[in-house]
Amino acid sequence: MSKEYDVNSIVEMKKGHPCGFNQWKIIRTGADIKIKCVGCDRIVMISRAKFNKGLKKVIKK
Repeated sequence: MSKEYDVNSIVEMKKGHPCGFNQWKIIRTGADIKIKCVGCDRIVMISRAKFNKGLKKVIKK
């Protein structure tokens, strides 16, 4: 699987958000990655390792 993503990419994670959406927009990258739910605009910060493990596919670069 391609791990090519950058800031403002839309990604799909293996586990969806409780609001029902499964798409996230990447806000910040680094050692931790900050993502925002496309459906409800909730912001979550997770480690890069956990993000890469949970990444399903990159929808839009």
